[in-house]
Parts: sequence; C-alpha cells; structure tokens
Amino acid sequence: MYVDYLSLTGFRSYGQLDLSLEPGVSVFVGPNGTGKTNIVESIGYLASLSSHRVSSDAPLVAFDADQALVRARIVRGSQATALEVEINPGRANRARINRANPVRARDILGICRTVLFAPEDLALVKGDPSARRRFLDDMIVSLVPRHAATRADYERVLKQRNALLKSARMSGRFTSAHEATLDVWDHHMAAAGAQLLAARLQALDRLSPHLAGAYADLTDGSKAARGVYRSTLLGQVEDDGAAEGPADSAELLGLGQEELQERFLQAFAANRKREVDRGISLVGPHRDEVELLLGPAPAKGYASHGETWSLALAMRLASYYLLRDDDDAPGSGPILILDDVFAELDAGRRQRLAAIVSGAEQVLVTAAVGEDIPAALSGRQIPVIPGGVSAAAG
Repeated sequence: MYVDYLSLTGFRSYGQLDLSLEPGVSVFVGPNGTGKTNIVESIGYLASLSSHRVSSDAPLVAFDADQALVRARIVRGSQATALEVEINPGRANRARINRANPVRARDILGICRTVLFAPEDLALVKGDPSARRRFLDDMIVSLVPRHAATRADYERVLKQRNALLKSARMSGRFTSAHEATLDVWDHHMAAAGAQLLAARLQALDRLSPHLAGAYADLTDGSKAARGVYRSTLLGQVEDDGAAEGPADSAELLGLGQEELQERFLQAFAANRKREVDRGISLVGPHRDEVELLLGPAPAKGYASHGETWSLALAMRLASYYLLRDDDDAPGSGPILILDDVFAELDAGRRQRLAAIVSGAEQVLVTAAVGEDIPAALSGRQIPVIPGGVSAAAG
C-alpha cells in the first residue's frame, strides 16, 4: 500500500500542507527543526492513532489551533480510500472514511498500515518494560484492529481496580464492602486481561521467527535473537518489575481465554493481601515483560551499542514481515517509514537496512542531509522548509 495524497491542517508546525506522494522511495530532506518528522508522524498517526514521539495528542495540534486535521488517500491494491482524522485535545477524536459521516477514530484502524523506524526505538531494548509492552500491543492492534477495544477495556478496568485498592489502603482497613466490590472488578479484569494476554502471546509467537531472521540479516549471525514473554500470572515478574525465575510462558500459549481468565482469578485471590497492602494491582498484562535475548544473555545491560541498534531495527523489521505475511494480497504490504535513522547507524548497518527495505511498495525517509541515505534508497527527494516543502521537490 502507499499514500498518494496527504493534507495537514493545524498539525504540529503546519498551518496547511498539501502533498502528493508516489510509490517507491521518497526522502524528506532538510535541517533539523524544519518539520520533516512531523510529516511522517502524521502518516504513522493514521495507522495507529498514536505518535512515536509523544504520549498524548495535545502536542500534535499547532499552538494557535483548536484542532488538527490529517487527511490522506491510501491506495491498497486497486482500491483507494480517503481517510480523515480530527484531533481534538480534551475531547473525543473523530474520523471519516471516504468523506462519509463521522465515526469513532478507532474505526479507521487497519485501513492504513505502517511500520515506523526512529531513534526512539532504542527504548525497545534499553528502556522500561512499558516500551516493549506498547510495541506488542501496537502489533496486535495492527493485526486485529478490534483489539484496540480490548486494550482500552483493560486499561479502564485496571484504572477502576487500582482506585479501589488505593481507597482501601488509604482507609486503613479492608472492609466487607471493599471485598465485595473488589470481587466484581477481579472478574472484569480477569476477562479483559485474558483477552489481552492471549492476543499478546499469539502475536509474539508469530513474530519470533521473523525477529530471529531479521537480526541475522542485519548482523553476522553469530548471536540468535529472541523474545520471551514473562507473565505475572506465572510469578515471572517481581513487584518492582524485575524478571524472576525461568522465562517460559509456553504453557499459557496453549490455554483458551476461559482457562486464562480462571488463572487470573486464582492469582488475584492469592495476591489479594499484597495488593491491598500496596494499594495497586500487581498481577496482570500491565506488569508483564517481553524480555529480549541475544544468545543466552539479556540484551538489556549486556548488548553493545551496535547490537542494541541491530536488535531494535530487527524488532521493526520483524513487525513488517509479520504484517506483510498477514495480508499477502498484491499491494497490501505496510508503508515503511524511516525517521532520521540512518544518521544513527554505521556504514555497514546503513547498507544492510537499506537493502532489506528497498523492495517495499512505499518507503518514506527523513534525513538532515541527503548524503546519509544509502544508494539503495535513492529516490524522489523532497526538500522540507519551515512550514512546508520546497517547490524544488522532485
């Protein structure tokens, strides 16, 4: 798939931007601060309803604007679809498909698929478990868009359950009323948690061979890369988030949602006193970890800088391969976005990455200087200037 038209209104640094794009490679070139990343960020937002740079929508809206509009035409095989997202900080976002009546923003998920590489990806390896959980959750939503609701339901229930646990802790005593209400929230959280955990385990299982292959392609292949799921349901994560004990969640992968739900209820009962004492939920997907390994050692804390970069890139490449395999119809592969990545890589990794991604139907690249882009990704260069693009684009 590819974007052949993009329009931004009140998005980041753009009062108004209208841009025609093409299949193949397009390179946005310009000094830092001119708005290159803002352009590709908007396309990533259409695919995920989130930014790879900030955790909330407010910074996406221009300082002097009340809302931002992102419009694009997505070509997938022989079908073109017009998408529009209205970003309203503090209020519900709205969307339109083919200029029809407004729908919920999440109703557009799955129409545009992207895989975005950025310097922030180092956090996938070096950062807190939340970065790896978000990666996996974004993956499951890309594969099955209805899991956006699964994710939202779990977060809503977790918030309510934590509020109850905190209230019980602050009151200094755990009453029968607290217990009855907590029982209700336990069942809600077990149901939502079982759905989210099952989706994560299945996605990681499908991703694993792609991760191993992508890392081998980016390196000399002397170390095997893999990701293992550590579940609080099996006591594999300590209260402080540290990994604990053997990392083997294979037994969970084979369980149905009803069995997982029952496991959660048992775990909540076993941990009730600790959770009431701490005033927080200690068991659930929100505290799980995806541990990345190179050979026998954890990548975090043991990998060199070059290995860390290669593993982060392999994570993104693996997601690209998985999405491509998930829908192998002609013209359905995801759009690849490489945001200021090549400046961070040595010459060898630049060449390897460029050779791997150059065959995608559309590759969008940002760079401060064109010389950072390997020859394998030579394509249309679009000079970016403050507030727009240069007429010299070509």
